[in-house]
Amino acid sequence: MTQISHLTVLAVDDEKPALDELAFLLRAQAGVGEIHTAGDSTTALRLLRSQKIDAIFLDINMPGLDGLELAGIISDFAEPPAVVFVTAHDDRAVAAFELGAVDYLLKPLREERLAESVRRIVAARTKPTAQAAPPPDDVIPVEHGGVTRMVQRRCVSWVEAEGDYARLHTDTGSHLVRIPLSALEARWSDAGFLRVHRSYLVALAAVTGIRTSGNGTMVALRANGKSPAVELPVSRRHTRALKDRLIRGPLQSRSTR
Repeated sequence: MTQISHLTVLAVDDEKPALDELAFLLRAQAGVGEIHTAGDSTTALRLLRSQKIDAIFLDINMPGLDGLELAGIISDFAEPPAVVFVTAHDDRAVAAFELGAVDYLLKPLREERLAESVRRIVAARTKPTAQAAPPPDDVIPVEHGGVTRMVQRRCVSWVEAEGDYARLHTDTGSHLVRIPLSALEARWSDAGFLRVHRSYLVALAAVTGIRTSGNGTMVALRANGKSPAVELPVSRRHTRALKDRLIRGPLQSRSTR
């Protein structure tokens, strides 16, 4: 397999002390090679168009073109770099991940969180020669009591629609996020998640069985550490797709999702 062992990165922040600190911390990362810096989005775009950049670590609140707007432009590149937001504001996480951000780091920046982001980027760019690389784990920011937490996709057993919101069900509880179920369906379809009902998206690796009765089809899942398994309804139009996906190959354990 081929792997980018040393990333070429671009750090962008309009505050020079913050930019210098970010560059310093990036230099300490084993997976980072060449580092470019920019104090505004215009300079960043010029560098992105003249250099091969693997990842951009980007502030959000900047004069002129802000970080979210710059990320929107980058997403249209033929080969866009991985985007990691580094910001003091935790209220833009949903918008950041909707733009395809790899990670969302809060200031003051912690070295171990930065290292995790670098590892995630390197893993995403590791490609087996004989088959496509599995998608890297995704994270969803959730807010509770003024605290933002990151929920990993591999911890989610199923997702439930609640209007324009979605509730993520994990081993440790449930989390309401401001993302439509349809958006998560598109985002996670290649990672083993399947829509089984207008209100439910399930992780195939959590499925323990299917039961059909006079009341319709139900899918059983391991969830929240509870026994017996949770059962969710499967709509008639999704039943065939669910069975086909389960029959197509053995279920993976949740640890490999």
